[in-house]
Amino acid sequence: MEKIQNLKREWDELATEYKDLEAVNQNYLELLESLEGLQQKCRKDIKHQRYRLNQIGLGMSKLNIPNSSSLPSEYQDMTAEIEKGMMKRKAQLHEIEQTLPKENGLYLKIILGNVNVSILNRNDKVRYKDDYEKFKLILNVIGLSMALLNLVVNYRALELAFMFLLVWYYCTLTIRESILKVNGSRIKGWWRAHHFISTVSAGVLLVWPQGEPWQLFRSQFMYFNAYISMVQYLQFRYQKGVLYRLKALGERHNMDITIEGFHTWMWKGIGFLLPFLFIGYLFQAYNAWVLYKLSEHPDATWQIPMMSFLFLVLFIGNTTTTMLVIPQKMRERAKDQYRLKSLSWALKIRDQIKGDKRKASEKSSPVNSSEKKGD
Repeated sequence: MEKIQNLKREWDELATEYKDLEAVNQNYLELLESLEGLQQKCRKDIKHQRYRLNQIGLGMSKLNIPNSSSLPSEYQDMTAEIEKGMMKRKAQLHEIEQTLPKENGLYLKIILGNVNVSILNRNDKVRYKDDYEKFKLILNVIGLSMALLNLVVNYRALELAFMFLLVWYYCTLTIRESILKVNGSRIKGWWRAHHFISTVSAGVLLVWPQGEPWQLFRSQFMYFNAYISMVQYLQFRYQKGVLYRLKALGERHNMDITIEGFHTWMWKGIGFLLPFLFIGYLFQAYNAWVLYKLSEHPDATWQIPMMSFLFLVLFIGNTTTTMLVIPQKMRERAKDQYRLKSLSWALKIRDQIKGDKRKASEKSSPVNSSEKKGD
């Protein structure tokens, strides 16, 4: 009987706890509805702000502001203040917009449907980005191992397994990068296109029939993948340390990522990886040339000229993008260095002033005066 009474007491306690759970869940649902309403209001207000900014911009253009030197000085100051404030407000609206859920792009809609992939919590965003980096690192190590194994063992099943791994890797990479893009990542358009092209290339390689042309190209392709995997590993190790330091200093965005190619972090040590990257680009051009010559082989199939074209596109896209970004980033680096020097000088002056004030206060403090009298 006592055991039954204990069980009844435990059941009553559990029922009370369940009522508390229901209350918490109800509160959660109400907050969720309130959150959705606030999100809609934020979007509406952002749209309204941009509309008003456009109207003000049109009004400024009608005043012929570029030729405002004839205006009185007070009006020149007012127009300059408005222009500066408009630029700042556009940046502020962009930052606010990054905190709101975004609609999926066309690619994610095709793959995932209308599932909302926006991550609202900043820590969760960083965690997802870190998972993405770890995913790339692990798959690069596996790819390097399989490429080296294929150089040692000429076995068709192992080749197909490696090709399938490449298809799956690049398909998964495009999906993950699209999710990162929705959540505020500033990855360049070409590098995303690079992964889509790589997915197509891996698919073409998967259906390339075994024959003499494939055997002639096989070793070169495995060496190419081994080299790219090693470069990406070096790039990952260097980028992780640099991005961590820059984020700690507040100079980089939390959703910045590592990519197969050039990125802004390299300007902290441009001479380290650029030669390796350009060697990889030249390797792509060499692959395109060898495949072009193989397309004249009697047993050549459509996969050979297709792969030659894709390698050529990758070479041109990677090289052109890198060369176009270099002058821009050199200018930005010079500005950053000047800004950092100015900040360092200002901090030194501030510390010096604080030190002088501290010494002056210590000399004039009552404690020091009484000590001197006692002496």
